[in-house]
Amino acid sequence: MNYKLFLLSLIAVIAMATPAFAGTKSVSSTCRFDSSKKNTDNNVSSDTEQVAEYDINVYGGNYTDGDKFDGLTRKVGFDRMIPPHALEVCYEKTTHIIFPSEIVYCDLGNENLVAGLADGAKNVLRVKSAFKSFKQETNLSVITEDGSYYSFNVKFAKEPLLLNIEMTDFLHDGEAVNRPNNAQEIYLEKLGSESPMLVKLIMKSIYKQNKREIKHIGSKRFGVQFLLKSIYANNGLLYFHTELKNTSNIPFDVDYVSFKIVDKKVIKRTAMQEQVLEPLRAQNYVTVVHGKSSERTVFALEKFTIPDDKQLVIEIAEKEGGRHQSFVVENEDIVRANIIDELSIQ
Repeated sequence: MNYKLFLLSLIAVIAMATPAFAGTKSVSSTCRFDSSKKNTDNNVSSDTEQVAEYDINVYGGNYTDGDKFDGLTRKVGFDRMIPPHALEVCYEKTTHIIFPSEIVYCDLGNENLVAGLADGAKNVLRVKSAFKSFKQETNLSVITEDGSYYSFNVKFAKEPLLLNIEMTDFLHDGEAVNRPNNAQEIYLEKLGSESPMLVKLIMKSIYKQNKREIKHIGSKRFGVQFLLKSIYANNGLLYFHTELKNTSNIPFDVDYVSFKIVDKKVIKRTAMQEQVLEPLRAQNYVTVVHGKSSERTVFALEKFTIPDDKQLVIEIAEKEGGRHQSFVVENEDIVRANIIDELSIQ
């Protein structure tokens, strides 16, 4: 009796030590195919055939799995569907798709496709067939940084009609059927509760209106002037509107623009404490300001305030040059930021 009890206990311990998902592999990349979809014909429940036979007897020979759900279920109407685009791919050539903003998510329908970002470009997706031919149509889904969602139905073609495709967001598509009229925006984690599309509209509106609300913050040296024109606040984000004027004849090549919170006074032999703030978005970020010209940029940052003993320093550096510009923004300037009226966004 004790021997049987010992044997049963040993079997129970071995069963508990065996991982439930042994042998599975995770796939992590820009464009991925869920390996759990592979060979689904052999991965079916033992009661599938019985259920299917029962449903056919009850609902008739034309029954499909999508005709019946358990419980009270409302069918999704075509007015809620995002119409997919048609895409052709082949094995010998690569199809490139240019999106209006950076790609943050991509999913492949099955293993017949291979895709990835083009080298050095975050908004260009390259797609091709993984095999010399495939018969079954598959799909491709893409989400971009501005919160837009794109869907494609993909099939194999020996000679694809379109190899280079430029996509546009729904604001510039000109197509009433591009997506549902009351479609929900895709929210991205780093923008918090703000819609990416609304952020884009706010930045465009600030840039278009071009108001100078602040007249006492700026820097001017060597024929270059760097100004802070206005600060706006909306739903947990701050918007900084800057302008760079180049009155010289030599182009100003922008190396970087930085936002740093630093100590107001630094005691000798004491290291300066810096907190670098990364802009979440930038409208009209330029890399060069030609001579006798000016450029404006709108930066979006996560909401913040500054302690009394610190200050915000906004700096723009010239690439391989010495005409760097910087100015200081006090906490009182930030707390007086203008509130954006979303109804007046143009």
